[in-house]
Amino acid sequence: MEYLKNKVALVTGAGSGIGKAIAELYAQLGAKVVVSDINEAHGEEVVTQIKANGGDAVFIKADVSDAAACEALIAGAVKQYGSLDIAVNNAGIGGEANLAGDMSINGWDKVIAVNLSSVFYCMKYELQQMLKQGRGAIVNMASILGQVGFATASGYVAAKHGVVGLTQNAAIEYAAKGIRINAVGPAFINTPLLDNMDAATKQMLVSLHPIGRLGEANEVAELVAWLSSDKASFVTGSYYPVDGGYLAR
Repeated sequence: MEYLKNKVALVTGAGSGIGKAIAELYAQLGAKVVVSDINEAHGEEVVTQIKANGGDAVFIKADVSDAAACEALIAGAVKQYGSLDIAVNNAGIGGEANLAGDMSINGWDKVIAVNLSSVFYCMKYELQQMLKQGRGAIVNMASILGQVGFATASGYVAAKHGVVGLTQNAAIEYAAKGIRINAVGPAFINTPLLDNMDAATKQMLVSLHPIGRLGEANEVAELVAWLSSDKASFVTGSYYPVDGGYLAR
């Protein structure tokens, strides 16, 4: 069922993992998809796959930690398809793993820039376009670590808590203007971000999820697609975990 038919959707960090799964699902549901990533080869590969499956997509390279690049990205999406109905601010990095007192200034600045400031930058320009249209849906990719802590991940945890707060605040501001804004909080998901982990570390992560396994990118994408659609027309300012019971422990 193509319940996003003819919608224009932008997904950042769409070259791999969760972002890729979201972009591909959007296309399957009938949306025209703007695939954005800092990795051009990965992004173009996603576009090629979407087109091979009969979908409509275009790639726009962007470093979302740069405000000017975010402005150009949204302008490029509108130039390509004429509007912007859906935006998923998904791009992110794990960042430096260290105790709070030992974390480098550069490490802190980078993870905040990519995981939090980028969401503000993108939203700033997405909202401007959606206000012109009188409608829109934004989904910001937070994390379970937008609700709880995790040792050696101070920068990431702070950024993801910030994403949740920013989402809630903006949702209040724009609810009466036809724009819905929500956040999704995945637990540990089988994505390339975990590829460098040894088996013991990965098994430790599995043990933190009562469901007994890590999540899959498509499981996150299904929730994001629902939040992006008219099926979720009364949902805004909310945080939705996709976590296999992680936060219920």
